[in-house]
Amino acid sequence: MSSTVPPAPPGPALRSSRKVATASLVGTTIEWYDFFIFGTAAALVFNQVFFPSVDPVTGTLSAFGAFAVGFIARPLGGAVFAHFGDRVGRKPMLVYSLLMMGAATVGMGLLPGYDTLGVWAPVLLVTLRFLQGFGVGGEWGGAALMAVEHAPSHRRGFYGSWPQVGVPLGLVLGTATFAVLSATLTDEQFLAWGWRMPFLASIALIGVGMWIRLGVHESPVFRQAMDEKAANRMPVLEALRTYPKEILLAAGSFLATNSTFYVSSVWLVTYATQSLSYDRTTILAANSVLSLSDIPLIMAFGLLSDRIGRRPMFVGGMALLAVFAVPYFWLVSTGSIWLFLLGGLVVQVARSAVYGPQSAFFAEQFSTSMRYSGASLAYQIASILGGLAPLLCTALVALTGSLYAVAGYVVGIALVSMVCSWLMTETLRSGLRDDAAAVART
Repeated sequence: MSSTVPPAPPGPALRSSRKVATASLVGTTIEWYDFFIFGTAAALVFNQVFFPSVDPVTGTLSAFGAFAVGFIARPLGGAVFAHFGDRVGRKPMLVYSLLMMGAATVGMGLLPGYDTLGVWAPVLLVTLRFLQGFGVGGEWGGAALMAVEHAPSHRRGFYGSWPQVGVPLGLVLGTATFAVLSATLTDEQFLAWGWRMPFLASIALIGVGMWIRLGVHESPVFRQAMDEKAANRMPVLEALRTYPKEILLAAGSFLATNSTFYVSSVWLVTYATQSLSYDRTTILAANSVLSLSDIPLIMAFGLLSDRIGRRPMFVGGMALLAVFAVPYFWLVSTGSIWLFLLGGLVVQVARSAVYGPQSAFFAEQFSTSMRYSGASLAYQIASILGGLAPLLCTALVALTGSLYAVAGYVVGIALVSMVCSWLMTETLRSGLRDDAAAVART
């Protein structure tokens, strides 16, 4: 009588997967903290510090315009980091992106205002924001792929959700910091120097992130591709040539999730405090609570996608968002913070259904030698319109005088994302594409 040992689940050891996923989570949290504190400062003080010579509405539009510059830079950064990420490795790009983000963020904290530098103050602010966007453009693809490519094949959705959690954690960290400063400082102190503290605190956070990221190994899937000399000379161009449909559909599937995130976390901070008489500290605290609720939702939906598939999560989340958009803005318009929280929680559920399995779903669309390029291009194309959302919402309300114009905008982009998600190929059972399959497609 003979016995056999059951085969181990495919993929790397779980211990290694957790270590890499944790490193991706911590680094991503720090980078998104840097990126998001700009949005909060743009909503609260930048119109007064850097654009004081114009009327309040134009100043707010200018501040959100500077905010949007980061999103215009993100696809450029994503393309450059993806090129080297597919040729040199995932790990070095994560280190460089963290350094670039940190330097730009600290520079903002030290930047004198319009009263000191005149027109050069907003010019330098926009330049630093561009560098921020360029750095974060390379962040998501590297962090997501490190987590997914180290994960066992039956847990890619779950471990891929870990770097996704860095987004709400970064927002919580940034928003909570501003909420504490807002509650403890006078308006004059907050405007004069208080808003700079979250930017300068990035020095310590970047040090922690560098220490963690330097301690992880390169993706084994990428190392194998390098051993087989499977790298492309121009991976970004090859991805565009080989996977145009996948890139466009993936970008469209993420459009509404990305856009509505900035509608609720950035634009509503301004609108709710200026037009609906919500207290500034209360709104910041409410957004922190909502972001905390995002963390278990993202991980739960990532795990669920390992059981029922990625596409059903995307389609279901966007259908919920389209149906709930109008009730959400009605709840916000009541002026009740409890109804504000209720509406925000439902929107979080809709977005998390997409954001949880996104790393795995996007990674599984592309071969190893073009995975960083394809996934980053899709993510960052969607980010351009996402970053423009606060600017578009401000303009819509100014033109129509109605909050429901923004609701109509959300319904429209949710339907676009739902259709794109439906047209994508389910990848749960197919796993990560190898490079031979990619060659066969060309």
